[in-house]
Amino acid sequence: MPSTVRGLEDVVVGATRLSRVDGEAGRLVIGGFPIEELAPAASYEEVLFLLWHDRLPSRSDLAGLREEMAGLRTLSDGTLAALRAAAGARLDPMDALRIGVSTLPLANPELARVELQREPALANRARALAIVAALPVLVAAYHRLCHGREPIAADSRLGHAASFLWLLGGARAHPARVRALETYLNTAIDHGMNASTFAARVIVSTRSDLVSAVTGAVGALKGPLHGGAPGPALDMVVEVRARSRASGRSLDDVAEEWVRTALRDGGRIMGFGHRVYRVRDPRADVLGEALETLAASVGADGILSDGRTVELATLRVLHEHKPGRRIDTNVEFYTALLLHSLGLPPSLFSPTFAVARAGGWTAHLLEQIEEDRLIRPSVAYRGGADRRFVPLERRSEAGAAA
Repeated sequence: MPSTVRGLEDVVVGATRLSRVDGEAGRLVIGGFPIEELAPAASYEEVLFLLWHDRLPSRSDLAGLREEMAGLRTLSDGTLAALRAAAGARLDPMDALRIGVSTLPLANPELARVELQREPALANRARALAIVAALPVLVAAYHRLCHGREPIAADSRLGHAASFLWLLGGARAHPARVRALETYLNTAIDHGMNASTFAARVIVSTRSDLVSAVTGAVGALKGPLHGGAPGPALDMVVEVRARSRASGRSLDDVAEEWVRTALRDGGRIMGFGHRVYRVRDPRADVLGEALETLAASVGADGILSDGRTVELATLRVLHEHKPGRRIDTNVEFYTALLLHSLGLPPSLFSPTFAVARAGGWTAHLLEQIEEDRLIRPSVAYRGGADRRFVPLERRSEAGAAA
C-alpha cells in the first residue's frame, strides 16, 4: 500500500513566484515583499500588477491598468437576469457569485476559450482582468438586489476598492474607508496553495477556461473551513459584548465563559488556529493596525478594543485547554472586525474575500497555463478485491446487502 498524506499536508505540488507562506516563523511574502510592508501602502491594482508581471508598475502602467479595469465594470443583461433570479430565490451570496461568474461569457465569449496555452500571454491577461474587474460588480449588484435596490453604474474615476464601496452603497467612501478596504484586499489577494487556488489550478490544468477555474475556486471558498470563518468570529464578539452589557459583568469574564462553554460542547472557535501558521498570523496584525487607523479617522464603535479583550480571553482559555498546542489568532478574526467597521454585513464577508482573492487566483492560473501540466495525483485504494459478479436474478437480498 503506497503511503498517503491526508489533506496533502506538507506535500509540495508545484512551484510559484507569487507568494511564500512561512508557517513556523509567521511570515507572508507577496511577490517578494513582506505583507506588513506591501498591504498598508499599495493599491490593489499595484499588487495585482506585481503578481502578473513580477514587478511593481510604473505610473503609466498603473494608469493604463486602472483605465482598462474601469471599462470592464459592466454586467450583461443575461448576467443581471441570473442575479435577479438568484435574489428571488434568496440564494446565499456565494451561490449567486458562483452563478454570476459562470455567466460572464454571455457578454464576452472569449472568456470561455479553452487550450489557453496556445494563446498569447497578453490575451490571457486580458481575459483574467475581465474576471477580476467583474467580481466586485457581481457582489455589489446581488447585494443591492437582495435589499430591493437596483444595481448602479460604476464610476470610472474610482479605483478597485473605492469602486466596490461605491457599487455597494451608491456614495463616495471616506478615504480612510477606502484605505482600510484596500489593505484588506491586499492581505487576502494570495496565500500559497490554499484550497480554492489549488481547485482553480487543477481545473485550468485540464486546459479548461478561466471562467470554469474561477467558478470552481468560488465553490471551494464557500466552505466554512476556507472562506466562511469571519462571520462566526464576528458573531462571537458581538454576542459576548451583548451578554456583558446585559449582565454588567466584565467583557473578559463573559468571553472566558463563552469560550469554555463552546469547547465543552465540542464547538469550533473561529478566528483562531490555522492549517499552516504555527504562530500568530501576520495578516492579523496588519488588519489590526488598519482598523486602528480607520477608528482614528471615522470611528469603529469600540469593536477594536472589545475584540482585543475577547481575543486575549480566548487565547488564554485555548492555551489552558490544549497546553503545548500552538494556537494563535488568524486573519479571520481581524477580518471580521475590519469589515464590520466598514459597514459590511457578515453575508458579504466571504464574497469580499473572493473579490480580493481573484487577483491571486488569476495569477496562479496564468502560471498554470504557462506550465501546461495536467494535475493528476494518485490515490491509495482501500476497497475490496477479488469479488465475483452475480447476475441480478441470482442475487438474494441478504447476499446483495453483504
